[in-house]
Amino acid sequence: MLGAAVPRTRKRRHCMTGSTWLTRLRRLGLLADRPPSSLFRELRWHQLLAGEQTEMGRTSKDKRDVYYRLAKENGWRARSAFKLLQLDEEFQLFQGVTRAVDLCAAPGSWSQVLSQKIRGQGPSHVVAVDLQAMAPLPGVVQIQGDITQLSTAKEIIQHFEGCHADLVVCDGAPDVTGLHDVDEYMQAQLLLAALNIATHVLKPGGCFVAKIFRGRDVTLLYSQLRVFFSSVLCSKPRSSRNSSIEAFAVCRGYDPPEGFVPDLTKPLLDHSYDSDFNQLDGPTRIIVPFVTCGDLSAYDSDCSYPLDLQDGSEYKYTPPTQPPISPPYQEACTLKKKGQLAKEIRPQDCTISRVDTLSQPLVASAPHLAGP
Repeated sequence: MLGAAVPRTRKRRHCMTGSTWLTRLRRLGLLADRPPSSLFRELRWHQLLAGEQTEMGRTSKDKRDVYYRLAKENGWRARSAFKLLQLDEEFQLFQGVTRAVDLCAAPGSWSQVLSQKIRGQGPSHVVAVDLQAMAPLPGVVQIQGDITQLSTAKEIIQHFEGCHADLVVCDGAPDVTGLHDVDEYMQAQLLLAALNIATHVLKPGGCFVAKIFRGRDVTLLYSQLRVFFSSVLCSKPRSSRNSSIEAFAVCRGYDPPEGFVPDLTKPLLDHSYDSDFNQLDGPTRIIVPFVTCGDLSAYDSDCSYPLDLQDGSEYKYTPPTQPPISPPYQEACTLKKKGQLAKEIRPQDCTISRVDTLSQPLVASAPHLAGP
């Protein structure tokens, strides 16, 4: 099936296995009669309460995620910057672009790429939109607003002095629940909200790039996007993990239907489409073009790589380029450090106490009936 990525053989990770940890803990006499899972949680809990961040924890993440490490070394706010760079390498997204919009922009890595890549092509304008506050970026105008509101679209056009954008990108995603059908549906709704505002701010012939979750309804999304664009491709950057179902819809040649009037008050997906759509097969069903981007010699996002050390020197940890501003989990982290956050108690964490034998039975034996 063309709509699925070709799996690759996973390479062995350079990390300590669980059995190795258990062996070391037994030698130190730390296990005793306690379950290992409970011990690990308690050790990590005390570490969080003390506000500690071990060097092993820092360097191990740098080993596991090479794009996370490269993002810090190159000054990108997040590893997702490489996804947009690889998409541009494949599709030349920034060619001739002077005005670009980044929807769901926080923490700002895609806005960074846009501001740097289109800066040398004349007067450039980049507008970043997000509900959350974002640290300032040079050459980027920030709008803290809702992409489902008409006022946000008008403010974008106002920053462009009445002109429309050449490129609209969206790397937003909802908080995943682990229920794939629910996550796919929520992501589809976010994509259609981004498409809806893009119809207000994108010029004819413009380009639209947005994250999607590949699933059973990807053909429906493809059909909806094809209504507005002459070319639609689904692409998987090499910096995107194989284990992730994310991909990116690359839509080029914005050409809305004749008589179409953008309206943010009416969602594009209203469930009024033919209920037999998913029953189509054979030549009547659309096969979504799916391509991968990124050179095969690039780093594999699912593999671990050794740290770059020269002359036996110690590895120097690089902190993130820009920490989040007022993240929604900040209050929870503060309570955890103070020991005031309620800890979840699961049944497997509870010790089973011995139940004392009752001195008398709960139900007394029925008395023998007297004979006649």
